[in-house]
Formats: sequence, structure tokens, C-alpha cells
Amino acid sequence: MSEYDGPWLVVGLGNPGDGYARNRHNIGFMVVDLLAQRMGAKFKAHKSRAQVAEGRLSGKRAILAKPMSFMNLSGGPVTALRDFYKVPASAIVAVHDELDLDYAALRLKLGGGDNGHNGLKSITKSLGPDYHRVRCGIGRPPGRMEVADFVLKDFSSTERKDLDWFVDRSADAVEALLADGLERAQQNYNA
Repeated sequence: MSEYDGPWLVVGLGNPGDGYARNRHNIGFMVVDLLAQRMGAKFKAHKSRAQVAEGRLSGKRAILAKPMSFMNLSGGPVTALRDFYKVPASAIVAVHDELDLDYAALRLKLGGGDNGHNGLKSITKSLGPDYHRVRCGIGRPPGRMEVADFVLKDFSSTERKDLDWFVDRSADAVEALLADGLERAQQNYNA
């Protein structure tokens, strides 16, 4: 991967619209929003049905994207962006919420299954499984709450106390992946 010198495509997964902005399912959007701030870049509409911001992260050319198709249909915009920017799947990073990790835990990986995550399912159906993931732990729903209800709720008041730190650390993990490669980033960020 170190020989690749083209752009990286960092896709934050979430749902468009103000009503979803602070939902657990939108942690990916929150992370790429912070990365765009760090780059000094603004998101603009793109013909791929995504908002896109371009710049440099950790010395690498990066395209940040927020699919505007809703989570379950993320694969279409991601595929269109891959084709438009000519980015190999191995230089695509999906930043997403992860039920099977405790709140604020992180895991970076390359490839694998979708673990029931509809955004990943859509991307994998379009691209295959061989892209990077930054998995941002949101924990499991309490009691008998349905998963769909849980991920579409805002973070709790307790979680919000650490949310800025969590988003910041997740953005740092993305930058470390681009700068240092997967193995070193995993050593530093996999909890």
C-alpha cells in the first residue's frame, strides 16, 4: 500500500438531514466533518450523490465524502466516487458506527464482513469487502430496544460528555491510517 500515491477516499457513513445529525448512526459524518475542518476544506455537492471535500491529511491527498443517499444505499455514491477519482478499494476508508464495540472504543481493519451494518452491506455489495474500516463503538441498545431505534437516537447525555473526544480520536485514527499504514494505526488505536 505504501507505493500507492493517489488520493485516499474517506467516507463517513450517516444519514442526511438535520434530524439525523447527532444520531449514533451518524458518527461517520461527525468524523469526516472534523477532518474537513482540519483540512480547511468545505463540503460541496458532487454528481455522485455525495458531499465531497478535498485536501490533504497527514501529507496525503484525501477526498472526504458524505453519501447523501441514506445509510442503506451508501454503495452507489461510494462506487461513483471510486470511479470518478480512480481510487482502488484498498485506498477507501469507511468510518462507521459499530454496535459490537463499547462506546468510544475504536478498531481499524481491512476487509471483513458487514456485521449486519446496512451501510457496509451496501458498500460491500458494490465494491467487494477489501476496503478499510474505522469502526467507532456505540455499544448495544439497552434492554429490549430495537437496534434500528437505538442507532437512530441521539447520543445520551452521558455519552455526549465524551463525544467530542471520541470524534477527535476517531479522526486521529483516520489520519494515522493514511500516514502510517494499517498495522501501526491498529497498534495505536485498536482498543
